[in-house]
Amino acid sequence: MNDNRYALKNAFLYTMLVAVLLLLPTYLYVTYMKYIHEIQYEFKLKRQSHLIIRTMEEFDSNENKPFEYPRFRSFQSGLYDLHFNPLFSVIQSPLSVQKTGYHIQDSYAYLVIALPEGRYFGASYLVVGGNISYARIYQDVVVILLSITALIFVLSLFFLDRFALPFQRINKRLDQFIKDSMHEINTPLSIINVNIDLYNRANPTNKYLQRIKAATKTLATLYNDMDYLIKNERLAFDYETIDLSHYLQERIDYFSEVAALKNITIIPHIDKGVAIAFNPTQLQRIIDNNISNAIKYSHEEGKIEVILERFENKCVIRFRDNGVGIEDIERIFERYYRENRDKGGFGIGLNIVKSIVDKAGIELQIDSVYGEGSTFTYTFYPPIYTNG
Repeated sequence: MNDNRYALKNAFLYTMLVAVLLLLPTYLYVTYMKYIHEIQYEFKLKRQSHLIIRTMEEFDSNENKPFEYPRFRSFQSGLYDLHFNPLFSVIQSPLSVQKTGYHIQDSYAYLVIALPEGRYFGASYLVVGGNISYARIYQDVVVILLSITALIFVLSLFFLDRFALPFQRINKRLDQFIKDSMHEINTPLSIINVNIDLYNRANPTNKYLQRIKAATKTLATLYNDMDYLIKNERLAFDYETIDLSHYLQERIDYFSEVAALKNITIIPHIDKGVAIAFNPTQLQRIIDNNISNAIKYSHEEGKIEVILERFENKCVIRFRDNGVGIEDIERIFERYYRENRDKGGFGIGLNIVKSIVDKAGIELQIDSVYGEGSTFTYTFYPPIYTNG
């Protein structure tokens, strides 16, 4: 699906680029075709003028019959004196250019022909005109452009798809490798955690095993992020009612051993009985990444506050630390971006969080002072917040 969207996006961009490059040739083509059309129309006007002159020449004034001035459906004409006053004319519009030749004003074209003095009813000029239309030219240009654009788009899709095949095969193998690797990682992680728990039940607490346990939890958070990143576009995350107060306290307890490695204290301020309608997997990604980051970027023996407040029409979760702070807030949600590469991680956690809150309509506010600490505030509104 991503490959299809990628091909469509790039085919569209390439087509638009070609369309922009075609603007100048199209303009030149339209200008040239209009020029040709105007010349052709001038020949039509000349033919009509010759017909009118021939009709006047064939008229015999001795026959005592009135002269019937020729009229046409698509053309207008008239006889004018030396000062361009109409002697007889069916032309309604005034002539802006009063001299012999071919003229176009707006969409009206007319031809002015000088007549021999006193030969044709005392007229000095014959004017033949009509409405000139470029609609057919514009129509043809639009059809040509649309045809070229459609052809380029189809060819772009075809060639992009052909060019992308090797990369698709590589990506497919890479995805399968990651899935297999994660499956292999999950099994020993589970075994380590289970055996540490069994050992601690039967023996006194061992600080070395506690450190191993904390390290496996950190590794599990990275594992869960990667697992979500792989599956989130293929799976539907159904909502259910969650006791947010209890769930948040569970995640705090889960990370207490990780925080203890740096002698960091997690201080909960949790209102009881707060319920939301949300997906547990997505909620875990939000909470785990915030607590994990707070621990990662806090100083030794620091404090982290996790606050859940309940209001009439919303509930708010705040993750507050007094750690290193954020230097570039605008970039922290970019995938693979890390402000401090010494802290580890892949730079995908907050990118996942941002994608979840954006889709769910959760309001996110970040307050951070570089070198002093950060506060991430998540506001849940109905229908997510159920005021349970």
